[in-house]
This record gives sequence, C-alpha cells and structure tokens, in this order.
Amino acid sequence: MSSSNRVTVEDVMSTPLETISKDATVMEAAQRMREKDINALVVLTTPRAIISSTDVLDAVADGDDITSLQVTDVMTEDVETATPDLYMEEVAAMMTTYGIKHLPVVDGDYVGMISSTDVTAHLS
Repeated sequence: MSSSNRVTVEDVMSTPLETISKDATVMEAAQRMREKDINALVVLTTPRAIISSTDVLDAVADGDDITSLQVTDVMTEDVETATPDLYMEEVAAMMTTYGIKHLPVVDGDYVGMISSTDVTAHLS
C-alpha cells in the first residue's frame, strides 16, 4: 500500500476537541462525556492531561463523592499525544505500548482526539 493510500490520524480524529477545566467536578466530566457520547476529555492544563471514563469509574468504585471531587484529583497528566500525520498503524502501536485508549492530537495546539475505537474501525 502506498503512503498516499494509508489512513492518517487526521483522516479519522474526532473534532472539535471536547475539553474540561481541571476545577470541574468529576460528575460534570461524566455528564459531559455522556452528553457528547465520548469516553475522554482533554483537561486544559500544563502539562497536558486527560480524564477518561475509566478515571470516573475508578473514582466511583473507590467510593469517592464525584459531586465534589475535582477533575484535577483523578486526571492523568503528561499524556502521550499523536500528530495528525501519523499513520493508524503507528497510533495502534503507541496505544498498545502505553496501554492507553485515547490520544489527544496535537499540531502545535490541540486539534482533535483519536481513540482505540477509531483505530480498530480503520484497521479491521
């Protein structure tokens, strides 16, 4: 397959990117994910961060009060990112290597999100 026919992150990433404040509650994050039918939100912080449905589920399972617990308390920091020009095979390898399901897409700034579901759909 020539490189001109290969699918890149830019071809399948979700846009616009959904974000949330680090000061929002975990409940607000869960509600936003449900409303948008997604499983992760980028948290606008430095270093880069993300909150996923797994983070929310872990907080609930731990008995935390997600109505007062803040995103900053459960988010994952220093997240791996992808660039729009990466091929899907490269993203699949990154997700496998790092054991992750979501990668924010960065081209200077955030431009989208790619998930393991996106990768699976395009590589199957």
